[in-house]
Amino acid sequence: MYKGGRIIAFAALFCLAVLSPFIVNLANAAPAPETSLDTPAINAQQTKECVAATEYMKDNHMQLLDEWRNDVVRDGSREYESASGQVYEKSLDGTCLECHSNREEFCDSCHDYASVDPYCWDCHDGEAS
Repeated sequence: MYKGGRIIAFAALFCLAVLSPFIVNLANAAPAPETSLDTPAINAQQTKECVAATEYMKDNHMQLLDEWRNDVVRDGSREYESASGQVYEKSLDGTCLECHSNREEFCDSCHDYASVDPYCWDCHDGEAS
C-alpha cells in the first residue's frame, strides 16, 4: 500500500472511532416520553390554556421560570400576563404545579430522558400547594 493509501485508511479509521459513540446512540435512541395532561386541575378547566404556547414551553420553560424568579425576588413583580391577556401568578408551586400536579409523569419523565437535573426542587418540593 502506498503512503497516500495508508493516510486515507488511517483518516477513515480515525473518523469511525470518533463518530462511533454517536452512531451507537442513534441506533439505540429511545423515543421521547409522552407527557400526560390528565390531571384533575386540567380536566376541570373549561379552556385548557397554559401561560404560553406548548411549543414555547417545551423549549423555554426554564428560561421563563428563571425570569419569573428574578422578577419576584428582585423586583417584587408577581403577575405575568400571557399573550392571550390572561394574568397568572409568577409561581412554580402556585401556577405551574397547580395544573401539572403529576411531577413524576410530567416533569421528571422529560428531565430524566434529557439527563437534566433541574435545581427547582432544591427549594420547591414538587407538590402543588
